[in-house]
Amino acid sequence: MSIPNSESNNGVPYTQLPESDNDSGNTPASSCRRPKKSTFMILTGLVAFLLFFVAVKYGNNDDSDDVNPGPVPPEQTVCNMLGSNLMPLTTMRTLARGVTEGVSAKSRGHFLGARPFPWTQKMLAWQRTSFHFQPKKNWMNDPNGPLYYKGWYHLFYQYNPEAAVWGNIVWGHAVSKDLIHWQHLPVAMVADQWYDINGVWTGSATFLPNGDLIMLYTGSTNELVQVQNLAYPADPSDPLLKKWIKYEGNPVLIPPPGIGLKDFRDPTTAWTTPEGKWRITIGSKINKTGISLVYDTIDFKKFELLKGALHGVPGTGMWECVDFYPVSKIVENGLDTSENGPAVKHVLKSSLDDDRNDYYALGTYDAGAGKWVPDNPIIDVGIGLRYDYGNFYASKTFYDQEKKRRVLWAWIKETDSEAADICRGWASLQSIPRTIKYDKKTGSNIITWPVAEVENLRSNNNEFNKVVVKPGSIVPLEVGSATQLDIMAEFEIDQNVLKKVDGSNATYDCIKSGGSGERGALGPFGLLVLTDNSLSEQTPIYFYIAKDLTGNFNTFFCNDLTRSSEATDVRKLIYGSTVPVLQGEKLSLRTLVDHSIVESFAQNGRTAITSRVYPTKAIYENAKIYLFNNATDISVTATIKIWQMNSANIKSN
Repeated sequence: MSIPNSESNNGVPYTQLPESDNDSGNTPASSCRRPKKSTFMILTGLVAFLLFFVAVKYGNNDDSDDVNPGPVPPEQTVCNMLGSNLMPLTTMRTLARGVTEGVSAKSRGHFLGARPFPWTQKMLAWQRTSFHFQPKKNWMNDPNGPLYYKGWYHLFYQYNPEAAVWGNIVWGHAVSKDLIHWQHLPVAMVADQWYDINGVWTGSATFLPNGDLIMLYTGSTNELVQVQNLAYPADPSDPLLKKWIKYEGNPVLIPPPGIGLKDFRDPTTAWTTPEGKWRITIGSKINKTGISLVYDTIDFKKFELLKGALHGVPGTGMWECVDFYPVSKIVENGLDTSENGPAVKHVLKSSLDDDRNDYYALGTYDAGAGKWVPDNPIIDVGIGLRYDYGNFYASKTFYDQEKKRRVLWAWIKETDSEAADICRGWASLQSIPRTIKYDKKTGSNIITWPVAEVENLRSNNNEFNKVVVKPGSIVPLEVGSATQLDIMAEFEIDQNVLKKVDGSNATYDCIKSGGSGERGALGPFGLLVLTDNSLSEQTPIYFYIAKDLTGNFNTFFCNDLTRSSEATDVRKLIYGSTVPVLQGEKLSLRTLVDHSIVESFAQNGRTAITSRVYPTKAIYENAKIYLFNNATDISVTATIKIWQMNSANIKSN
């Protein structure tokens, strides 16, 4: 579970949220102390300067002709720190949110408290996604207890009903028939008890043999201690699960001896033991060793702590949002969390509080001892494989018993300034749900792939067959607006040419490289998405092939954001990693573009990269897509299918 910083409400009366749509009503204005006279004079001067700056810069240079406005608000006011929609300057945070509470910082570091780029309302309206799940307004983060119940998929999520920044965390709730179209429901659980008064944090659902449903979740107490609590539906016959009851004996677990009071969170879905008990694991740490504690229970009210831990990795720091589940080495179907046996591998995943990435490893689970051992200690949890090499955190899976699959969700945070989030009125979203499978071809990794239902949004297919992209060239792909796309691409390289190209001792690293502009013999080449006609803003998604002196190849899959936006309050990183490519395989990628989020998958999902992109020009009808090849020694032949994507129906209750 991940969280940022709200002011402590110790000693302050708590008013329970009304049972209404979590998107209804107005966001309360932020309050601040009355500024001193000197502060007032400084602010007055700043207002005058900014008004003069805006008048000069925008008064005679309206950008309304530069961008097709589309369905956006008519006003074109410039977003600035002193605008009426923003938190007053005197209350802007200069410290990361959440650290005091003992959870992951919910801020953008360098841009926290920074003045935003002068975004127009058109630009900000464009950033909202069309087929990814997000509330109508305000802050969201981690997915909680996703499940399928009586015909409905349920997504619970951490939500601030009062502002577009972290704080006041409750459980938002939405339901869907297909994981794509959603209906918002009233808030499921609020912070109204001493054991969760400082936040209803991450939890997981478990189905009992008789079909009953229970939920374990972390609460932050009135003294900011992390404890585990039990809740269950008030009316199990209600397929929408609108009302929840908290167990009167909460908390059911408190931090054990030797564990920090703020280092004990995020219980997993329970699974059965050979003795017929239930077992869960909870994230923690001892010094800098990340660990997953193991508890057994019969009734989810009394728990037994097992000796040691399910697993631990030195140097990885606090483990949060731990997940543990089986994958089949034989069948394509997903498995219930309690499955085990010789044809099963177990995935252990942790969200590392230290670097804000989700790591996983494949291994063997010893049910009798309550231990898990990685197949390859060199790529153990936290030091090896990741679900996604971009912006992807606090993920949670669930077993979909209706379609016999394991489904993965994750929190996708903003990477702009907090001030821009406040001006926009919302922050963060959920990834497209992904299925998880064991990669039977490599035997060393899992595959993540968008759920099949997303393909129902496809329309207007464009195909480009055998397009030759010569070294140093860019080829436009005419598809109209490129704001909402599903792209499937394959790249072929003449094998004889590959053999002739000399290798080198040079090593390659997506993150440490010069990005898509750094030319090598065999790369980079791929797609430019969210790109304007002048190419001043572009988001490359590409392959880079490295050949060593002995003739061996390593293939890298990268996403370069360094030229993705002309805005000054946006993080512009380079993401990526290696991707296994087997003999005879073509290089393939799939990319979902949905306004400010881009999700990309290489080699049918062996490696994935998610990014947030905030262009100022490459929006609406000015968003274009290109092929590019910056390799020096090879031509690339590309075959591409591109679908326009319809918007999902996400409505209020």
